[in-house]
Amino acid sequence: MFYYVLKHALLGPLLKLLFRPRVEGLEHVPEEGAAIVAGNHLSFSDHFLMPVVLSRRITFLAKQEYFTGPGLKGRLTAAFFRSAGQIPVDRSGREAGRAAIREGLGVLAKDELLGIYPEGTRSHDGRLYKGKVGVAVMALTAGVKVVPCAMVGTFEIQPPGRVLPRIRRVTIRFGEPLDFSRYAGLAGEKAAVRAVTDEIMYAIMRLSGQEYVDEYAAKVKAAGSS
Repeated sequence: MFYYVLKHALLGPLLKLLFRPRVEGLEHVPEEGAAIVAGNHLSFSDHFLMPVVLSRRITFLAKQEYFTGPGLKGRLTAAFFRSAGQIPVDRSGREAGRAAIREGLGVLAKDELLGIYPEGTRSHDGRLYKGKVGVAVMALTAGVKVVPCAMVGTFEIQPPGRVLPRIRRVTIRFGEPLDFSRYAGLAGEKAAVRAVTDEIMYAIMRLSGQEYVDEYAAKVKAAGSS
């Protein structure tokens, strides 16, 4: 209930008024049935701007830190994400990754839309980074299509570290659904899930026009801060 009130009566209309999102390819998002929407991740604003333009509800796998922050701000953030039906994901190890996949498959089993950022974290410099294979494992296990999505302009309005976004127009671009039925039964094969993930990232790159970096964003961030 909170999700629909927030989207249609409170935050949604405000975001549309302020950022006037230009939406392209919305017809590629299925009107019913399970599917994964896989997008680039440039800004905290992505969590709000993409769902606003979709007619269907979408559930995101959100990093656990959004649910465990300290103080009043942390409690408010956690309450918001929980009320909006978003799922906390522990990114600290292999078992954590398996748990995230189980949660995502649970969403798809209910014929719902699942949103995921394959990079695993926000881009710190606006480039597109190597995708993690969880998105491929879920797509192959559930036998669902993947809709690539590109957020364009959200890095400029709210790059990492900026608290309040700049008020500028953004573009949200959806590509044709990717069908991976040719890989059916190969969700446990490393070569197959890597190939599927790379195909998804290539589709996102073509939509977004970003420079691609064949390394994990978290690794590059860590190297830069050390």
